[in-house]
Amino acid sequence: MASPFSLPRFERPEDMPGYARVQWRRQPGARLLAIAAAVCWPPLLTLIVWPPKNWIPGADTDWRLILLLIGLIAVPTAIEVMDRSRARSGRPATRLGVVWRFVLWGGLLAAALQVLLALVVMIVGLFGAQSVFEALGSTETVLLIYGVGGLPVAILVGTSYALWAGLCVAFIAFKKAPEAVNDRLGLMGGQNS
Repeated sequence: MASPFSLPRFERPEDMPGYARVQWRRQPGARLLAIAAAVCWPPLLTLIVWPPKNWIPGADTDWRLILLLIGLIAVPTAIEVMDRSRARSGRPATRLGVVWRFVLWGGLLAAALQVLLALVVMIVGLFGAQSVFEALGSTETVLLIYGVGGLPVAILVGTSYALWAGLCVAFIAFKKAPEAVNDRLGLMGGQNS
C-alpha cells in the first residue's frame, strides 16, 4: 500500500503534468470564451478598480488600454496560427506545448513592439531636433530609456500576459484527447487510432 506522502510515479511521459495529449473542444463558444478570458486578465480587472484618466488614444494613453488592444489582436491570431499548425503537423499536442508557444510568441511580440516604439520615438526626436547635437542627444536618450531600460520590462509584461493567455487557451479551448485504441482483432479496417 502506497503512503499518502509518496510522490506519484511517472511511468510514461503522458503521466507528467501538462504532457497529456489534447484536442480542440467541439463546442462553438470554447474558443471565444478562451479568447475573452485570455484578453481580459490585466486590463479589464484593473480598469474597474483604477480607471484611467485618459481614454482617448494619444501620447498619454493608459498602458492597460494599449495592452487590451494588443491582446484583442494577438490572442485570436495566435489561436489561428496554432490551429493551422495542428492541422499541418499535429503540434502542439499537449497543454504544455500550447502554453510554451504562447509564452514564446508573447515575449517575441513584446520585444518587437518595444523596439518599434523606440525607433518611432527616435525618428520623431530626430525630426524635432534643432541641431545635430540635439538629435544625437535625443537618439541617445531614447535608446537608453526605451531600448535598454524599457525592453526588459516590455518582455516581462508581454511574457506574463502571454503565460496567462496560454493557460486560458490550454484549459478552456482544449480538452484531453481520448486514449488510442489498439486494433487487436483487426475489426477497425486497418486503421489504428
